[in-house]
Amino acid sequence: MNFLTQIDNLALIALLLISGAALFLPTLSTLISGKGLSPTEATIWINRRKAYVLDLRSEDAYKAGHLPGAKLANASGLTASIEGMKLDRKHPVVLVCDTGSHSRKAIAQVKSLGFSEVGILEGGVQAWKVAALPLVKQGK
Repeated sequence: MNFLTQIDNLALIALLLISGAALFLPTLSTLISGKGLSPTEATIWINRRKAYVLDLRSEDAYKAGHLPGAKLANASGLTASIEGMKLDRKHPVVLVCDTGSHSRKAIAQVKSLGFSEVGILEGGVQAWKVAALPLVKQGK
């Protein structure tokens, strides 16, 4: 009976280690590539920390619905777009695209412009919509 108890304990320890690693991997990915923000976390950054929201989508997608206070930043000319906005480098920046993938690619570029804290909206505008948060729409 003692031998079976030891096997059960080893199985539980292995399960604990595997589940812990599975929970930590997304955090590790975020630490390496930049801060991923849930819609709730992004809202906190925007409201409490006065973060700038830069929308990297096309102008048509931006007009169809963007986060409140978001500024359209041309993804292909991101450096020029940001420089033209004359943003205070002390404030954090939240990058937004449709799903989060384009934003993740732009983190290093935005950090190289002197912003020390840059986050992305994980899941992009799609996640914002799923969370039933408001979008601002502009006519064409």
